[in-house]
Amino acid sequence: MKQLNPLILGITGASGLIYAVRALKFLLEADYEIELVASKSAYMVWQAEQNIRMPPEPDQQEQFWRQQAGVTTGGKLICHRWGDVGATIASGSFRTLGMLILPCSMGTVAKIANGLSSDLLERAADVQIKEGKPLVIVPRETPFSLIHLGNLTALAQTGVRIVPANPAWYHHPKTIEDLVDFVVARALDQLNIDCVPINRWQGH
Repeated sequence: MKQLNPLILGITGASGLIYAVRALKFLLEADYEIELVASKSAYMVWQAEQNIRMPPEPDQQEQFWRQQAGVTTGGKLICHRWGDVGATIASGSFRTLGMLILPCSMGTVAKIANGLSSDLLERAADVQIKEGKPLVIVPRETPFSLIHLGNLTALAQTGVRIVPANPAWYHHPKTIEDLVDFVVARALDQLNIDCVPINRWQGH
């Protein structure tokens, strides 16, 4: 399916980068155009969780993410440096389908909730809010402190959709991917994107 506008995918340094990889897989397979930006801390998390070094150069990152997602062709993927605040997605005049941040760290939540944009990911999220565009975040933290809940509430009050990484069990998951894909599908539902093959609730 050919999309007129791209979707911004933000990836922070929260644990659980498999969520981003699976989302990217299904979006590219469905021929979506993705503008991807990973935060500085995401580089360190990849090293810690997977013992894999994420390349810093955008053109090398495209190959890296496609390799991780297992999708060599299909869709369009444009990667940005975390500090490139002059990139297209930093401007409200750049048209998008919206933005999905997953996984989303509590540090990123706090900055977005308070209008602080110290890197491209946070600036892109701030732009989505000010332009009234869809912004979906998948927070990956437990337990939530009162500060976390306050920041999440502030975002929800501005129209940001909050989709915690809480899988369901009624679809009888058999693998880790089944659990991850359910969360990814529910997050993309908030953007009216249906490209993840999951068993949805059909009633009794």
